[in-house]
Amino acid sequence: MTRRLTVAERLASTEKDALLADITRHSEWDKYLVEQAVLHFGEASPDWSCNDIRDVLPDLGTGFLGAAIVSLRTAGIIERTGQYVPSTSGPTHGHAIAVWKLTDKGRRVARQRRQARAEQRRAA
Repeated sequence: MTRRLTVAERLASTEKDALLADITRHSEWDKYLVEQAVLHFGEASPDWSCNDIRDVLPDLGTGFLGAAIVSLRTAGIIERTGQYVPSTSGPTHGHAIAVWKLTDKGRRVARQRRQARAEQRRAA
């Protein structure tokens, strides 16, 4: 016998589904910006948090940065260091957020992109 959801649980589920739908509607350009910021900070520093990259990105909408970070982690581009810092984002009320670093794969991707840009500049 399955348990029926309460009204509050159904509403919370509907709200979560709407938020996920909004996140997936973001443009490829938003995803590209987050990826570029992650690759830049990953090459420039041994570790970083979303506090660092949030300041250089335009407003991406609620939950998008976190979803993009999870996507990059799933793709094997970044990994957690095991450290946490308090969030500087107002709505998060200072809860702990992960500190990240590029994986070997992430460093390879960053290097390939940097080399491709250098070649484009030389060709221009």
